[in-house]
Amino acid sequence: MELMKKKRYVVSLIILLVTFILLDSSLVLKIIFPVSYKQEIKNSAAHHNVDPYLIMAIIKIESKYNPRRVSKKGAVGLMQVMPNTAKWIIEEANFSKMAKEYLDEPDLNIELGSWYVNFLYKEFDNNLYATIAAYNAGPGNVRKWLNDGVWDGQKETIEKIPFGETRHYVQRVLYYQDKYRKIYEDEFIHK
Repeated sequence: MELMKKKRYVVSLIILLVTFILLDSSLVLKIIFPVSYKQEIKNSAAHHNVDPYLIMAIIKIESKYNPRRVSKKGAVGLMQVMPNTAKWIIEEANFSKMAKEYLDEPDLNIELGSWYVNFLYKEFDNNLYATIAAYNAGPGNVRKWLNDGVWDGQKETIEKIPFGETRHYVQRVLYYQDKYRKIYEDEFIHK
């Protein structure tokens, strides 16, 4: 008797899940791939002319949308900005000197990270893959790989990135960027 109840329960859950998926698969995907701080991302991405889905993906990988995250190396906030990098960005982009006191605040952290993504994008001649790699490994390492012919900066040769962590990082960011674009395109771009 107990086995029959469990089977009915499982069948009911499966029917409910299938119905839910058929009714609105975008809703299910938004539950699986949630995005916080949409307005801050939209504003900063537009302000710094970067792809908002790239910013979403970086935040997902860096902090899983936890604004208070601090890495073992000291990176801070949603986009895991290193304090020295933040200090440089604040000086370079003429942010308020007080900004360094609020690195874990979502709007400021996303603003600094978006500025830096735009800087890296220009630094690497609009090469998305080198930009993502540089966000993780630093621009000096990526420049060296490109100059030494270790990696050509192309998507097809990501497996040649010498740092396993960076190779995996680039692949994950690209995966989430694509996912977020497919899931949030109508909602995010057109509103």
